[in-house]
Amino acid sequence: MALGVSKKEKIDGLAESAGVSLAASAWKRLRRSPVFLTGAVIIGIFIVLSLLSPWLAPQDPSVPMLIDQVVKARNEIPPPQPGHLLGGDLQGRDFFSRLLVGSQQTLIVGVGATIIGLTGGLILGTLAGALGGWVDSIVMRVVDVMLSLPSLLLAFSIAAMFARPSQFTVILAVAIVQIPVFARLLRGSMLAQRHSDHVLAATALGVKKGAIVFRHMLPNSLSPVIVQSTLVLATAIIEAAALSFLGLGNPDDRLPEWGQMLGDVQNVFDTHPHLAAWPAICIIIVALGFTLMGETLREALDPKNRR
Repeated sequence: MALGVSKKEKIDGLAESAGVSLAASAWKRLRRSPVFLTGAVIIGIFIVLSLLSPWLAPQDPSVPMLIDQVVKARNEIPPPQPGHLLGGDLQGRDFFSRLLVGSQQTLIVGVGATIIGLTGGLILGTLAGALGGWVDSIVMRVVDVMLSLPSLLLAFSIAAMFARPSQFTVILAVAIVQIPVFARLLRGSMLAQRHSDHVLAATALGVKKGAIVFRHMLPNSLSPVIVQSTLVLATAIIEAAALSFLGLGNPDDRLPEWGQMLGDVQNVFDTHPHLAAWPAICIIIVALGFTLMGETLREALDPKNRR
């Protein structure tokens, strides 16, 4: 038995060293990583609940069907009861339904901000990494200035510039903050690709610079950027929740969002802490899931960790 295992290990090692791709090797490690699997399960549940929340919610989250049980003079709200798992909020709306539907709005904000930030970072990073010279200097100085400011403070400043706060202004504010992160990462990857063998060979063969950039440099520079996007998703969700908590999010509370739900109950936290605890716990768990996935992806795709 020991001899059989030894032969199998040798064969696996020879096969990997003979030409197993980095992606295949990374996936092999990820499947065995409990940290990655934990993050994947958390994110999978979050996405499924977010997409199906309009149908899973037992009640309409915008209808104050328990308003008759709200007594503001005594600071009383509807308790948990049949048909209302977590009771009601300050307006008599079903709290569990709002928590479920809020996951969808949180997902929209996080994914939307990440996509916009990724797109902007790809454009700036490609320009700086491909053209170099004064273009690289200008882009990187702008990036350095943006990165020198605390991300939440910068997002707060951008969101406060809009006269009418909305979900889109939150997405835009968080996305702008993420652009320099992607731009610097892609620019560094593309600079490393400049001196790679396949780029030097293409240059020696007279391939046009545009073709070299988009066929050789850019595709081989995207892996760390894509991995970073999973980490940025966690940051985007936290920053969007913070902006909504500060009153810079969507003012229409008929579409609940976890950060908005936190902001609505800050004056009654001492008497009804569960109204803030549940949205906060959801934000922490989802951010943890994206962080676990991002960190394990980064380690798995690092050639230095390849065995």
